[in-house]
Order: sequence, then C-alpha cells, then structure tokens
Amino acid sequence: MAVNLQDLNTASTESFVQLLAGTYEHSPWIAERAAAKRPFHSLAGLKQALAEVVRSASKEEQLGLIRAHPELAGKAMQSQTLTAESTDEQSRAGLTHCTAEEFARIHALNKAYNERFGWPFILAVRGPRGLGLSKAEIIATFARRLDSHPEQELAECLRQIHRIAEIRLNDKFGQAPVLGNLLLDWAEELAVHSEPEFRAQGQLTVTYLSEAHQTVARRLQWWMQQDCGFDEVRIDAVGNVLGIYHGHEKEPRRLLTGSHFDTVRNAGKYDGRLGVLVAMACVRELHKAGRRLPFGIEVIAFAEEESQRYQASFLAASALTGHFDPAWLDALDAEGLPMRSAMQTASLPANIEAIQALQRRAEDYLGFVEVHIEQGPVLNELDLPLGVVTSINGSRRYLGEIIGQASHAGTTPMNRRRDAAAAAAELILRVEQAAAQIPDAVGTVGMLKVPAGSINVVPGRCEFSLDLRATSNPARDALDAQVRAGLAEICERRGLHFTLTPTMVADAAPSDPTWQARWERAVATLGLPLLRLPSGAGHDAMQLHRLMPQAMLFVRGANGGISHNPLESVTNDDAQLATEAMQTLLEQLAQEF
Repeated sequence: MAVNLQDLNTASTESFVQLLAGTYEHSPWIAERAAAKRPFHSLAGLKQALAEVVRSASKEEQLGLIRAHPELAGKAMQSQTLTAESTDEQSRAGLTHCTAEEFARIHALNKAYNERFGWPFILAVRGPRGLGLSKAEIIATFARRLDSHPEQELAECLRQIHRIAEIRLNDKFGQAPVLGNLLLDWAEELAVHSEPEFRAQGQLTVTYLSEAHQTVARRLQWWMQQDCGFDEVRIDAVGNVLGIYHGHEKEPRRLLTGSHFDTVRNAGKYDGRLGVLVAMACVRELHKAGRRLPFGIEVIAFAEEESQRYQASFLAASALTGHFDPAWLDALDAEGLPMRSAMQTASLPANIEAIQALQRRAEDYLGFVEVHIEQGPVLNELDLPLGVVTSINGSRRYLGEIIGQASHAGTTPMNRRRDAAAAAAELILRVEQAAAQIPDAVGTVGMLKVPAGSINVVPGRCEFSLDLRATSNPARDALDAQVRAGLAEICERRGLHFTLTPTMVADAAPSDPTWQARWERAVATLGLPLLRLPSGAGHDAMQLHRLMPQAMLFVRGANGGISHNPLESVTNDDAQLATEAMQTLLEQLAQEF
C-alpha cells in the first residue's frame, strides 16, 4: 500500500519512522529528526527536509550513513544479505549478473576506493532516468571519482544517497515523474544527432546550420506539431523553431519562453534544450486537457547561442530584438564558408530584410521566461532542485599581451629579468583578489601562452585572456578598473609594457522584479525552499531583456553542476519539478487576468 503525506503528517514519530523505513539505508535517525519538521505539503518538501537533516548532521553521522551502504557487486550482494531496496537497485543495473571480468574490475575499484577514502563508493545506480545505469557507465563513474578530493567525494556520496532515497520515496508513494521522464527521453532522442566527426567519437556537437542542427530543428518542429498541439509551428529566417499556442482571446499579448538548441563541441544534453522541452511539455499538457489560457504562449527554440561556428553572439535572439548585425552574414566559419551560404544551403532566405522582419514588438508580449540548467555547483551543493535567478551577469572580455625581454635562463640574474610570464602569473592572482572583494563577481584568465617559449629562456612575451563578470554594470566596471589598474602597476614595476584589446562587452540583465516574484511563488508552491542566485553564464534572456521584462529559473545539474561537458546531467525528478514550476507560473498568470 502506498504511503501518503496525510498519513505521514499525522503519524506518531515512531510510525513516521516506520513508514519511511528503508529510505536511507540502516539509518532511522534521519526520519526521526525529519519528523519534527512536519507538516509536509509536498513529496518534494519531504525529500528536502530529509536531505537537510543529513546536511546538518555531524561528519561522524554522515560517514556512518555512507558506511551503512553496501559495496557495489560486493560481498553482501554475493551472499544475498542486501536489503530488498539495494537488491532491486543493483539488479536493475545488471550488477547481479556480472561477468568474471566485470566482477574483477569492480572488486579492484572497490578496494582502491576504500584504501583512498575509507568508505564505500556510493552511486545511485538507477541513474537520472531511474531505469538503471549500464555496467560500463558504473565502472566509468567509479574510475573517474577515484581522482576526487576527499571532501568533494564525501559530499558527492551524500548527494548520491539522497538520489537513492528520492527514488525509493517515489516507489513508496507510488509516484512517477511522468513529465520529467518525457523530457529526459526527448533529450536523449535529440542527442542522437551530432556532427559526423564528433558522432564517430561518441560526442555531441550541434553547431549552427550543420546537418545535425537542421535535423534537430525538424524534430522539434514535428513534436510541436504532432505531439504538443501547437496552433502554429514554423522555422524562421535564422533557423529558430517557433511554436504558438493561442489563448482564448481575452488578452492579445503572448508569453514568450524557450531557450537554445545548438551546443558547444563535445557538449552535454541539457544546456539550452531543457528550457525548450519544459515549455513544450507545458503546452502539451494544456492541449491534452483541451485548455486555453487568457493569453497565448509562444515557445522559441533559438537556433544559435553558443557562437561555435560563427563569431556572432546571440545571433538567433538578436534577430528578435532588432540587433542582428548585417555584417554577420559575411562572417566565415573555420572552413571559410560565409554564414549567408550556410543559410542558403539550409533553405533560409539569407537576406537582411527577412531577418529584420523577425523583430518583435514589446507591446505584443507579457514578458520572457527561461528555464535553464544552472551550469554551476550552487544548487547541487545545497541539495536544492530549483533556484530563482536574480540577474544575468554583465561581462567584459579582453585579449592581452605582456611584452618584456627574452633572455638566457641561466645567465640572467633574478633582479634583472623582464619576465612576461611572471607578470601574467601575478596578474592572475590580482584578478582573483579583485573579484573576491566584489559580491558575486568572477574573474578568469582562461588562456595563457608564451609564444616560442623554451625551457631555458626567460619569457619575453605572454599572451592571455581576461573574462570579468558581475551582477550589475557598475560592479562589472569596478572590477574591470581594478584589474586594468593592477595590470598597469605590475608592468610598470617590472619594466614591461602590455596591450589589451576588448573583445566583448555585455550588459548585466537584472531579472524583472514582478516576473522574478512569479518564479519565487511557483517554487514555494512546490513546497521547496527559495534560493535566489545570479547567473554567471550568458543566456538568450540577456537579449530579450533589451525588449521586454525577463526572469529565469535554474534547475540543478548533477555531477557537481558541470556543464558544457558530456557529464552534464539532470534527474527526471528535477526536470519534473521544473515543469511543474512552469505550469504553476502559467496558472498564476492566468489568475491575474
């Protein structure tokens, strides 16, 4: 018989613990402490309360929880002394039917892991989709995490335990993240399409107007038309996939939402695409229910955001705001093909008049909302599935060079050197220090090169990049001024000179307070704690901010929140919550009318 929240909320502490038995392996103290946090208004809220108990426990208690778990394909499994829950999970992952070679490999990994960390390796083997990871995926994850720092690995083990508990609670409650599963299935299907040289290596790469890109666009178009029930679907003059779901005419304006579907090279499956799929799922559910809202919904899958093929920032979104640069049509890719020719090959008009006609009028829209994977570690580290974005950071980027004097490494005294690389190293530390003094600012020297460097030569030149970001333009500019002043001081003191060439300036895009509040109410309605955080990455919402009010919702990424990487991942439960938050926002907006 399935557990329900009403029974949990009214049960004695002893009964509460019994109802949740097996959720956390041999650790009833977690449920016992969580009982004091009642009443719970949602399953998501219960999961969060249990995770918070573990977060606030002592390190000894956390280690005890980890050590209560059996090794994967270990002695307990072979002797059939696992709990019923662990037996089911290891069986779903095929660990009960390993070959002799697989057993030997996993045994060696278990031994090495225990010797390094002193506790068993923990992995939610049912995986992000809940169906079970393959043995190859488990072994690869095992090997990768052997290189983790102990504190990082301790935290990751606890996060994996929470995922195990989440899946077990779903089973206890008889609930399945149906829409979350749909989103992950859609994402998997899109990820099949990759550019040939990357597909051959098992990598996902979809750059602007490549064959893979066009195939993904057509697939999104088909889903919108055949599965989701959009009233109008088309691919526009820059390759955006557009779907419109009409309202019932009380409000002529539409809500604009979506994200991008292109990728970086060797990408993950969810950056950008998650936001498109969440919006599509919401329209699909409205259509299935035969419902119309007092306003229309326009979902746009932006064709380009990553600037991987052509150096044209936010090419697709810029067309909507009237900021598409006509010179971009003559930009060349790495093969020397102009954008104009790529557009013509993709059967797009390839003329500036057609692109300029895509510009939207602010008075036709209520605003723009975007759901996006966080692409960072904050939500992951706090065990929170969702976060509300307060601002998209403004940024300044430079390419620079420090010029000194190349000289013999053995014969040039230390006090007579004009070492360009040493100055660059000092600059890196200065960037770190300056960014740390400004709340939520970040500074990065991501590229560093000594041209024609040699092991026995004092570097005479050093090329570098600068990426400076902050939540507001004044904060960004203050960081920029500090770093440039620091670079000038370092070079003057060391007898060097430098060049610094700006390559990009992007203004900050603070979230519209009214729309941010709508996201906050949606998260609270799900029974989740509210976390506000800035976005350090750029998003299509930055461009739409120039035309209409905007606000974003972040979704937790697994594997430390990594993105732009094949390890990028979200769970079906988090995808479900993101969709429910979007549905709640739509319902609240409908009530406002």
